[in-house]
Amino acid sequence: MSRPVARYRPSRRYFVFALLAICGTAFSAWTALHWPSTWIAAALFGATVAALITLLCQPTVEIHEGHLQLGRRVIFWREIRRLDQTGWIAPLAVNLTLANDRRVRLLYAGDLDSSTSLLRYLRRYSRNALLDGIPYRQAWGEPGQTLEAGKAPEPGKTPEPSAEHQAPPAVHRPLLRPEEEEEIERMFQRLKSVGRLDQRGSDE
Repeated sequence: MSRPVARYRPSRRYFVFALLAICGTAFSAWTALHWPSTWIAAALFGATVAALITLLCQPTVEIHEGHLQLGRRVIFWREIRRLDQTGWIAPLAVNLTLANDRRVRLLYAGDLDSSTSLLRYLRRYSRNALLDGIPYRQAWGEPGQTLEAGKAPEPGKTPEPSAEHQAPPAVHRPLLRPEEEEEIERMFQRLKSVGRLDQRGSDE
């Protein structure tokens, strides 16, 4: 088994959040014995506890050169056909579509920096996938050549880039303004006639 390039475990702050939510649930439930209206707060705290525990129970995410590992589950990068982000960044939630239309939702309880780092690894290694519906090369801005549909390049001949990929023609801009060119032309004619430039003598 290869050594992971990166390993992502749940952030400790989510353990703190879960502990606070558990304390809030217990306090709200105790208060509800005297004021029934606080059962609403207890229910909200309870839902928060359930969500945090779900995140914390997610397996460790490991990035390998040849595959993605979620706990004991191994997903080869070549199997990933789509990678779609959701509105969740920290914690991170990503939908993976594998071969044969199998779907996996990756959940990671991390802070913003680690979640962003994990997402970048996922996007970089999923070379056969559409990234949010965009082809891999286009999403990463990598150069590529475009051939006409149904037309293969001739053997031994490098395909010519399409018109949209050709370099724009060079634009030649004048170095001098028209009045400067006229002044230089007058000085050159004066030099030819007298053999030297003498602005004061010409003025006289």
